[in-house]
Amino acid sequence: MPRLRLVIAAAIGMALVFGAVTLYALEGREVVVVRTRDAEGRPRATRTWVADDGGYVWIEAANPERLFLHDLEYEAALELERGGRIRRCRAAVEPNPAGHQRIRTLLAAKYGWADHWIALVADTRRSLAVRLDCG
Repeated sequence: MPRLRLVIAAAIGMALVFGAVTLYALEGREVVVVRTRDAEGRPRATRTWVADDGGYVWIEAANPERLFLHDLEYEAALELERGGRIRRCRAAVEPNPAGHQRIRTLLAAKYGWADHWIALVADTRRSLAVRLDCG
C-alpha cells in the first residue's frame, strides 16, 4: 500500500508541474484580448497570443471551430486590448496553407519554448492566421 501511495503522489505531483508549466507557457509572455460579437450581438472576449509582421497585427485561431472566428463571419470589426490600450481593428482570415505557415512561424519565433510546449497539448495543425488592420 505505501508503494501505491507513492505512485499516486508522484502522478499528482507530475500533473501539477505539467499544469503549472502549461499555465506559465500560455500566460508568461504577451497575451492580448480580442473582443468580438456573436450573431446575436452578444460580446465575447478571447485571450490569445499575438505577433506583428508586415504592418499588421496577427493572431491565430487554433482551429476553424474557434468561436471568435465564427463571430468574424458576421462582423469583421473587433476590439484589440493590448498593453492596456484598446484599438478598433478589422480582421481578415488568411487563406491556408500560407496563412497557417505564416502564423505558426511568427508565434514560434516570438514565444519560443512556450510555443513548443503548447504544441504538446493543443493541436494547431488546422490553425488559421487572422490579420488585423488596426490602422
